[in-house]
Amino acid sequence: MITDLDEARQDLGLATLSAITHAASPDIDAILKTLSAALRDAPQDMSFILAELTAQGLGKRPASHLWRNLMAADLSFFKSPISEEIRDEGRAEGRAEDILRLLDRRGVEVSDEARERISACDDLDALSLWFDRAITATAIEEVFADK
Repeated sequence: MITDLDEARQDLGLATLSAITHAASPDIDAILKTLSAALRDAPQDMSFILAELTAQGLGKRPASHLWRNLMAADLSFFKSPISEEIRDEGRAEGRAEDILRLLDRRGVEVSDEARERISACDDLDALSLWFDRAITATAIEEVFADK
């Protein structure tokens, strides 16, 4: 397990392997934080590859959620497929919250089903359209109307 920043900086590959290998460890938080800090100081092309490798290596394990959060916050300078996916998820969540808040402020009743549809949507184009419609909608059906 690599939780020492200097050690991680000296061997980024081993630090990456440590994160993947110890994904189920109670110390995974410290391991991933160390790796993300070490990647910040590494050349961007190397950081890009190792950040992606870590994401792929963690797979669907709980540690992957922590890694995605670290990438979104600590590694926001990355322009990689997974970092862009994380940013898009954040944009979609924010846009959905904006739509629901706007409808609430305007007094438009939103059923649980409609609330779930908006909250679960990850299509930024659809969310943008719904937001524009929510500005003038007097009923939730107007937000979802096929026009």
